[in-house]
Amino acid sequence: MPVNPLNRREFVQKSAVTGAAVAVAGSAGAGSAQAAGRTSPKPVKKPRTWSFSILGTTDLHSHVFDWDYYTDAAYKDSKGNSVGVARVATLIKEQRKAKGEERVLLVDAGDIIQGTSLAYYFARVEPITSGVKHPMATAMNHMRYDAAALGNHEFNYGIEVLRKFESQCHFPLLGANALDAKTLRPAFAPYTVKRICVPGAPDIKVGILGLTNPGIALWDKDNVSGKMVFPGLVEQAKKYVPRLRALGCDVVFLTDHSGLDGSSSYGDELPYVENASNLVAEQVPGIDAILVGHTHVEVPSYTVKNTETGEDVLLSEPYCWGYRLSVFDFEVELEHGRWKVVSKTAQTLNPNTVDEDPEIKKLLAADHALVVKYVNTAVGTCTADLSAAESCWKDVPIMDFIHEVQSKTVAAGLSTADAALPLISVAAPFSRTADIPAGSVTIRDIAGLYIYDNTLYGKKLTGAQLKDYLEYAAKYYHQVPAGTKVDTTTLTNANSFWDYMYDTAAGVDYEIDIAAAEGSRIKNLTYKGAAVADDQVFVVAVNNYRANGGSGYPHIAAAPIAYSSTNEIRQLMIDYVTAKGALDPADFAATNWKLTQSGTPVF
Repeated sequence: MPVNPLNRREFVQKSAVTGAAVAVAGSAGAGSAQAAGRTSPKPVKKPRTWSFSILGTTDLHSHVFDWDYYTDAAYKDSKGNSVGVARVATLIKEQRKAKGEERVLLVDAGDIIQGTSLAYYFARVEPITSGVKHPMATAMNHMRYDAAALGNHEFNYGIEVLRKFESQCHFPLLGANALDAKTLRPAFAPYTVKRICVPGAPDIKVGILGLTNPGIALWDKDNVSGKMVFPGLVEQAKKYVPRLRALGCDVVFLTDHSGLDGSSSYGDELPYVENASNLVAEQVPGIDAILVGHTHVEVPSYTVKNTETGEDVLLSEPYCWGYRLSVFDFEVELEHGRWKVVSKTAQTLNPNTVDEDPEIKKLLAADHALVVKYVNTAVGTCTADLSAAESCWKDVPIMDFIHEVQSKTVAAGLSTADAALPLISVAAPFSRTADIPAGSVTIRDIAGLYIYDNTLYGKKLTGAQLKDYLEYAAKYYHQVPAGTKVDTTTLTNANSFWDYMYDTAAGVDYEIDIAAAEGSRIKNLTYKGAAVADDQVFVVAVNNYRANGGSGYPHIAAAPIAYSSTNEIRQLMIDYVTAKGALDPADFAATNWKLTQSGTPVF
C-alpha cells in the first residue's frame, strides 16, 4: 500500500493576534486603497513562539454512545464514568474552539472495531464487507481524526474486515511494526506527517508514528499467521524516528498500542515486550511524546528520561472506552528557522460532564437502533436465574453453561482416535455482573456473559501439564493462611492477574488451597474419581486467545491441536439455547472445584 508521509493538513491562515483571516494584496491597487481612506495592510509579524495541542483517545472498543448493550440501558459504573465517542467529541469541539481549529491534532492509539455488540453486529451480522459503513468510521471521520494506531483487536475479525474499515476511514491506520510476512515491508502506513500552519513563519511539522502490539502474532494467530509479522516496538521505533527527523519533523509524536510498565502477559512466548512504551521512550532518542494504549488504565501524565539524550519524553494514557481524553499541550520556539519544543504538558479530561455530540447522535441513531433490536432478540428461556457475581471464587452454574457448550462442541468435532480421550473444558469469568434471568433469554443476556469474540479449540495436554495449567490459574488468589477469614473483596489478584486471565476447569475435580504458596495449590486433582496420572492425555476445550498463548499459560500454545473452529463461542452459546429452547442448569451444573484452606472448604 503506497504511503504518503507528507499528507499535508490544510488550514486557513489566520492572524496570530486576532484569529481573523489574513488579508491578501489583490485586485484593488494602492491608489484605490488610498482613495477609500485605507492604508495597505502591514505584513504579519513573524512569531517567535507558538502553541498547539494533540488530543488522544485509545481503546474505544466501538463504544459510540453512552449506552450499555448488555443491560439495554444508559451506561453506569460505580465511579460515574461515561462511555462513547459521542461525549468525547464534545470535549474535542471545546478544545478546538478554545485553542483554534488550526492548532489541534487528534490521534487514537488503537482497539477501535471490537468490544461491543455494535462492533460484532457490523463485523458478523451485517458486516461492513457487504457494503455498509462502520459506525466508528463514520464517527471518527466526523470528529476529523488525523491518525490512529492499529490495536491488537483490530485483527479479531480477520484482515479483510480490517482492510474494509481502513478504506472507510479518512485518516491513516498506522502500524510501523505490522509487516507483510513475505516481504517484511510495512503492511500499513508506518507514519504520517501533519503540518500546523503558522502565519508569517514556517509550518510546524509533526511526525506521528504508529506502533501496534507484538502479541497479535499469538492472540490472532489464526488470522495473521503467514500473512503478517509483528516485531518489537523499540526495534521499529529505532528505524522510523530518525526517518521522521530526517524528513524535517519539528515534533515527533508516537501513538502506541502498548502499555508503559515493560510487562508481558505472554511470558517468553514472544521475543518482544507487550507493554513497551516506557522502553521506547527510554531507548529511542528523538521522541517528544507518546500516546499510550492497550492496558485500560488512566495515566494523565508520565515522564520518562531518554537514556541517550537525557531528554524527557512525555506519556499519557486516557483509560479506555471514551472514559477520558488525553490532552498534550506543546510550546515551540523558532530557532534558526526551525521549531523546537520548549515545554510540554499532558493531562486527561473527563467527558462525563458534557452532552453527547448531537451531530454524531444524528449520524448513528439508525445504526444504534439496529443493534438494540438485535441484542434484544429472544432466543429461548431459562428455568432459573444464573448469576456470575460469585464466579471468581465459586463454581457457579453460569460458568458451567460455558463449559457445557465448549465441551459438547469439541466432542462433536473430534476424530475417532481423539474422541476416546477424556475431555475437559477451561474458561474464565469475563464479567462479574453477567446474569441470565429466569424466563426469556435474549442475545444480550448471553453476550453479557461472553463478551469477547473468541473462537474454540481443542488441545491435548498431559495430566502433568494440566496440573501446571491449573497451578498457573491459581496465582489469581492471594495467599490466605489457614484460620484467617477470607474476604472476597481482597481475595484475588485482579489488579494484575485480571478476571479474564483466570481459568476454571470442568470435567476434572480439584481443590485450590489458598493457604498454600503459589505453585503448590492444586490438590486432589481427579478424573472420574481417580487421581490424574502425569502421562494421562486430555483434550482441553479452550478459546483461541488462550490456545495461542494469551495470558502466558504454560504448555497450551505448543500443545497438539485436536479441534479448531472459526465459530465464536458466544454464537455457539446462542445456538445452544436456540436449539434446546430452554436453558436448564440441571442439564450441566456440577460443583467440581472449590477453594480450601489447608483442606478446609472456604465457602
